[in-house]
Amino acid sequence: MKPFVAKKVFIISLAFFTFSIFSYAQANDEPQNFWDRVQYGGGIGLNFGNGFFSGMLAPNALYRFNPYVAAGTGLNFQYSSFRNDFNSTVLGGSVIGLFNPSQEIQFSTEFEQLYVSRNIEDAFNGDIKDKYWYPALFLGIGFNNGNVTFGIRYDVLYDPNKSIQPEAWMPFIRFWF
Repeated sequence: MKPFVAKKVFIISLAFFTFSIFSYAQANDEPQNFWDRVQYGGGIGLNFGNGFFSGMLAPNALYRFNPYVAAGTGLNFQYSSFRNDFNSTVLGGSVIGLFNPSQEIQFSTEFEQLYVSRNIEDAFNGDIKDKYWYPALFLGIGFNNGNVTFGIRYDVLYDPNKSIQPEAWMPFIRFWF
């Protein structure tokens, strides 16, 4: 994706998210405690077999402004290895915005900034050692069922040479408590 188009998509997404937060104009007669509106969640992943190991931990915190709009932050840690040929460590953070036009439908915007460190031993091309920052901007849609949302998201900044994911489209499952 061209840098100008990526910036344009990011600015439009940010404007939509900002407008959504401040566009809710109904009064709430019941005062609520700040912590009553905070939700926690995230993901844990573990994959292993035949010399391969991958582990992921991604905690998140979310503040629900009203029944329609929420925003939050998250952390991300991933480690993967395949025998002595490959290993990668990914650390980063994210900012997420959620919009629920109805109780079942959820639109999301999530910006991640990840630090990637990967080592690949290649007999043909020599060893490859990469250390770089990788941004990702996900736009998603999901089906909400209580504290669980599942859906699909698309990385509009996807770069096949730098991304830690094999493609720009990714399914997701979110848990919030």
